[in-house]
Amino acid sequence: MRSARATDFSRALSALRVSGRNACGADAQRAMLRTLEPGMTTRELDEIGREFLEREGALSAPKSIYDFPGTTCISVNEEIAHGIPGARVIEKGDLVNIDVSASKAGYFADTGATFRVLPVRGSLDRLCKDGKRAMQIGIAQVGHDKPLAGIGRAIGRFASARGYTLIRNLASHGVGRSLHEYPEEIATWPTRSDKRRMHNGMVVTVEPFLSTGGLMATEGEDGWTLYSHPRAMAVQYEHTVVATRRAPVIVTLPN
Repeated sequence: MRSARATDFSRALSALRVSGRNACGADAQRAMLRTLEPGMTTRELDEIGREFLEREGALSAPKSIYDFPGTTCISVNEEIAHGIPGARVIEKGDLVNIDVSASKAGYFADTGATFRVLPVRGSLDRLCKDGKRAMQIGIAQVGHDKPLAGIGRAIGRFASARGYTLIRNLASHGVGRSLHEYPEEIATWPTRSDKRRMHNGMVVTVEPFLSTGGLMATEGEDGWTLYSHPRAMAVQYEHTVVATRRAPVIVTLPN
């Protein structure tokens, strides 16, 4: 007979999958991606996400918690995070980051990815592919009793070997019952000061910002949109991941 703790964990994991897959990133993001094309505005793209979340009975986390002026964060080219959906027209060759975080039935999940509006330059194509690979390398470090700092160390080795930098003030974080919870500020770059370890059932995001030269994120005039400093292109890929005694469980994969 399964223990009460095992049953509770199974129920929580199931609820997280509903939030992460159906209500939050994977499927909402996919719906937005299907409509993404040159000539549309970021506000029009955000509207697709809003309609999807409403149909699923989910709440936009940035809007409901922080009063963000949009349902999703859409950042284009030089904007690396927290871009406000608006009148900006998406053009051929753009990099468009779609970051979706939402809650359903009291559980939160968070996911993001940078998409290419073809045709893009070869260097940007490689940046996107390597950004996704950096996230996957970080996810592989998630597990029971593994060091949190191992995520950043592994990503840092990959970035350095490929000639990239990492944005060092946009960190991963705990998520689950709230959008940001313990463990907060999980570095996705190498650090020696963090001695914390993961435990079975811990839920975290893994979201490195891989850049062609940027080191920090700075806030723009609108009070939300973040830019790389020094100015450089940067991409972000993110999943919500559960640490287990076996393999990490990604809850923001599409159906």
